[in-house]
Amino acid sequence: MTRPAIVLLSGGLDSATCLAIARRDGFACHALSFDYGQRHGQELHYAALLAQALGAASHRILPINLAAFGGSALTDSSLAIPEDGSSGIPITYVPARNTVFLSLALALADVLQARDLFIGVNSQDYSGYPDCRPEFIHAFATLAQVATRLGVGGRDLRIHAPLQFLNKAEIITLGTGLGVDYALTRSCYQLDAAGRACGACDSCRLRREGFEKAGMADPTPYQDGVLLDHAPPGPDN
Repeated sequence: MTRPAIVLLSGGLDSATCLAIARRDGFACHALSFDYGQRHGQELHYAALLAQALGAASHRILPINLAAFGGSALTDSSLAIPEDGSSGIPITYVPARNTVFLSLALALADVLQARDLFIGVNSQDYSGYPDCRPEFIHAFATLAQVATRLGVGGRDLRIHAPLQFLNKAEIITLGTGLGVDYALTRSCYQLDAAGRACGACDSCRLRREGFEKAGMADPTPYQDGVLLDHAPPGPDN
C-alpha cells in the first residue's frame, strides 16, 4: 500500500518541486494549501493546477485569516512590498506562518495516518525568514512527535525539507528533471489580476536569478508584457 504524505503546496516554485520529490519517492501526496489572507492569493489557482499536473491524491485549500493579525506586507496591503533586496528579516515575513501551516498539516496527518510531511523551505534563498531555517524544522519535528496521536502511539513522524540546502538554480534543475512545469507556478508577492508577476520583489528576483544560473528560460509571465500560457482564474473558473 502506498504511504500517504502531506505536502504543503503554495503554488510557488519551491513547493511544486517538493511535491514532485514526494511523488518520485513513492508517496500518495495529499496537498494542502492555505488561503490565509495573502495579497497574492491568486497563487492558489496555480496550486490547484500543480496538484492536478503532479498527480496529488487530494488537494485541500484551507481558509485561515492571518491577515487579522497584520504585521506583514503579505497580509496588509497598506505596507509596501520591498524591492531592494534588503538584509535582515523583511516586512514580507508573516509571523509564525510556517508554524501555523505545519500544525494544521499535523492535524491532517493524524487523520490520514500520514507519518511524512513535506515543506519546501530552504536556507539558501529564503529571504531571511526565521521559520525556513534547519533549526526550525528540527524543533518542529520534535514537537510533532509529542503532539500527535501518531507520535505518542510510537509512530515516527518525519518533517521532510528536501530543498533545505539547495539554491534556486539547483531546485529548478532538480524539478525540471522530475517533470515540473514551472509555467504553472507563481512566486511573486504582487501578482496582478491576470496572474502576472511584478518582477521586482525579492521572490521574483530570486526566481529570475535562479533560472539564469540554471541556464534555463524563465517561463514566468511578468507585468512587462510577457504573454500568459495558462489562463488565470476568472468568473467561470
